[in-house]
Amino acid sequence: MKHKFHILILILGMLYIPQTTYAQVDFNQKPTDDLGNVEDQFQEHFFEALKQQGIENYQRAIDELLKCKKLDDKPVIYFELGKNYNKLKNFGAAEEALKKAVSKEPDNEWFLDELYEVYNQQGDTKKAIKTVQQLVKYHPDYRQDLASLYIKSKDYKSALKLLDELDKEFGISADRDYLRNQVYNITGRDEDRIENLVERLNKNPENETNYLTLIYRYSETGETEKAFEIAQKLLKVQPDSKLVHLALYKFYLNKNETENAIASMKTALLAPEINVDAKTKVLNDFIIFVSKHPEYEKDLIDITAMVDGNKSFQTLVELAQYYLKVEDKEKALMYFEESLKLEPNNFAVIKDVLLLQIDLNQDEKAIAKSQQALDLFPAQPILYLIKGVAHNKLKQGKKAIESLETGLDYIIDDPKMQADFYVQLSVAYKLTNNNSKSETFAKKAAALTKQN
Repeated sequence: MKHKFHILILILGMLYIPQTTYAQVDFNQKPTDDLGNVEDQFQEHFFEALKQQGIENYQRAIDELLKCKKLDDKPVIYFELGKNYNKLKNFGAAEEALKKAVSKEPDNEWFLDELYEVYNQQGDTKKAIKTVQQLVKYHPDYRQDLASLYIKSKDYKSALKLLDELDKEFGISADRDYLRNQVYNITGRDEDRIENLVERLNKNPENETNYLTLIYRYSETGETEKAFEIAQKLLKVQPDSKLVHLALYKFYLNKNETENAIASMKTALLAPEINVDAKTKVLNDFIIFVSKHPEYEKDLIDITAMVDGNKSFQTLVELAQYYLKVEDKEKALMYFEESLKLEPNNFAVIKDVLLLQIDLNQDEKAIAKSQQALDLFPAQPILYLIKGVAHNKLKQGKKAIESLETGLDYIIDDPKMQADFYVQLSVAYKLTNNNSKSETFAKKAAALTKQN
């Protein structure tokens, strides 16, 4: 979490030193120096540098700052030089300039912050840590940056110690939990992770998140009984919890407690606080369950009706595949068509829809749909084949021939599909009373089939 304090007024404050010394002035005496002129030149070059930096002309800004340096060796000049060198990825020059600025004002946090940025850009973790350790004195928020740097440098002990201190001081944070889990994942310290989560739960047993996180981690490590135990504890503490059912239904399914599993699924699918992605996973799991236990199909129908307006593309496809498996082609087609409303250009689903339309004798629809698909995928031979089949079924031989002969040109190394085309061309030519060509294509089809 970087803090930038590049405020023009403050920079200008570094430039001007109040002149509080007054003396008797002899107006008849000629000036003995040109200090006023020097100050004017310095200001002119400095403001030009800021202007050039503002329009991202960093080299011009550097040129102007170097002119300033010749006139007055102020710390702010090195600071601004460092910033511009950093923008140009000239990290060596940036580091040198900023270290000079820091040497002149060791406690200036803006100088340290920019130096930290240079080390960050270079990936110099060791120097970045040293700089952030100085910055922490001024802004405690840098401690999270420091924890992240400790992880990069593989100093996991220091990282966890610092994260513990921050959690104790400020409470649990998702960002810090991400860093903490990085350490546990890298080191494989699952026991420490669980211990930390159990400690959190014991300290705050009313917090739903503590239960859910522990359930997830127990499940991840294969300790399903412990996960189930924590889920049941959560239900006792918070009987109205909906999120716990995202875990409970799986436990119930594994224990063959089907009625409880179905009840948990319904609870999860109807809960407004559970997001669509999680609901999709629940529904997909239930579809898989019902495909193995078809006696619960009525429950599947009830559940899908409950979430009718919230089904994802993947859920609709899963439902279609389920109904295909149980040979309910009408329902399979219905769900495939619903899924296409969400992803109208999904070629795999378009193909499934067309094949089902052919199977269900919806030939006019298959012709219209295949033509729409060809506008999107003009080099897909299967679309020409399906269109040709539909025309043949409607006794439209000439239209079938046109589609099939066009599609043949797009077949590459697929003898089986080529044989299918020849079969349909044989049918089409027979419809047009061209028996000679019909027989020719029939023989070609048979020869390809025999070879394969």
